[in-house]
Amino acid sequence: MRAARQLWEWLGRRADDVAASLLAALFATFVVQIVARYFLLPIYPTLNIGWTVELCLTLWLWSVFWGAAFCLREGDHVRFDMLYLSVGRRTRRMMAIVAALMIVAGLLMALPATWDYITFYKIKKSAVLRWRLDYVFSIYGVFAAVVILRYIWRAVALIRGRPLDEELAIESIAAAGREGKPE
Repeated sequence: MRAARQLWEWLGRRADDVAASLLAALFATFVVQIVARYFLLPIYPTLNIGWTVELCLTLWLWSVFWGAAFCLREGDHVRFDMLYLSVGRRTRRMMAIVAALMIVAGLLMALPATWDYITFYKIKKSAVLRWRLDYVFSIYGVFAAVVILRYIWRAVALIRGRPLDEELAIESIAAAGREGKPE
């Protein structure tokens, strides 16, 4: 079990590395675009920098969906939890299970249309870089599949009695206080 946990943590760190690389490439492309636009285009007006816009958009798309699928934890998502926190523990557990199952159901219902949309784009290419658009948009299919699996896992874990996220956070804060150091 310990080896599986270490592997899972290692994979999580590699997913973070991919996300950081995507953002670094996005930033570098953005800097190239600015330098080209303000310093090189006045000298070389025929210079084509349209590829920088297209690459920035593609990298942003991949960064968002990659990060949401592989890097964000449940507690990292924005929540509107006034109602959720105002009810008792059992009701919160039921609400968390129902929410997880609704997310799974919604994404599962949308999955066939999502797949059709992505595969339809194999006939189209991006305007400047000429990348097949099914490759560009394939990250959404990966995102949907991973989120479905994560929320199935979450629902099963909650049904089996796993502590709720806020209970784990309270335990973590209490443990840090006992040890005299923040986490």
